[in-house]
Amino acid sequence: MNLKKTMLLTISFYATLALSQTKIIAHRGFWDTPGSAQNSITALIKADSLELYGSEFDVRMSKDSVLIVNHDPRIRGYTIAKTSAKVLSTLQLKNRETVPTLTDYFDAARPLSIRLILELKKLKSPEIESYAIERILDLIKEYQYEERIEFISFSLHAVKEMIKKAPYIPTYYLEGDLSPQELQEIGCTGLDYHYKIYLKNPQWIKESHKLGLKVNAWTVNKEKKMNRLIDEGVDFITTDKPLLLRDLLEKAFE
Repeated sequence: MNLKKTMLLTISFYATLALSQTKIIAHRGFWDTPGSAQNSITALIKADSLELYGSEFDVRMSKDSVLIVNHDPRIRGYTIAKTSAKVLSTLQLKNRETVPTLTDYFDAARPLSIRLILELKKLKSPEIESYAIERILDLIKEYQYEERIEFISFSLHAVKEMIKKAPYIPTYYLEGDLSPQELQEIGCTGLDYHYKIYLKNPQWIKESHKLGLKVNAWTVNKEKKMNRLIDEGVDFITTDKPLLLRDLLEKAFE
């Protein structure tokens, strides 16, 4: 075999490997490191510095309909849905950053290359969720992030609404109560379930791939579980321990 052919085969092998390898999503950014905090701008930037596939973050809506990046419905004693964005913007995260709006978050993402995995939390009503999705899509269009955003939610209404309004955005359902076939019929890009769902339904991973669906498992922080999911061929793992997962993936594909 000549040198040129050998080089082409080698390049082809590693290209295939890169495409097939499980990809890492940092859960609420890379926050488990000095100077960072969950859903902070720093966590997003630090996740990008690791050259991960994506950084997941949570979105809620303030009393005055401003999109806020935060996981819990309350922060520093304030209920987000009952508090103005002006007040929320004065509250500090554990790393002393202020609570970011989605606009703040998108601004910070401009120079970065990491994909943005946006989780819309369940809101008070389907109507409010639909309105939030309209606002999210307006910002995505404004920032031209159509190729960078993926959408996830526990709300089946929100998932269906996003698929209806923006079928070009990869959209995943989080609840874990629908089969791959049901998700395909809805129009989902794939499954995004807690890893225990796959332990109960191990056939769903292969079924999903046969249907052309992607598979993500969350939130996986233990080495043994990571290795099992890698072996089973999930497409993505969402984790609070991206460095550990990266090391395991490097060993798995040496």
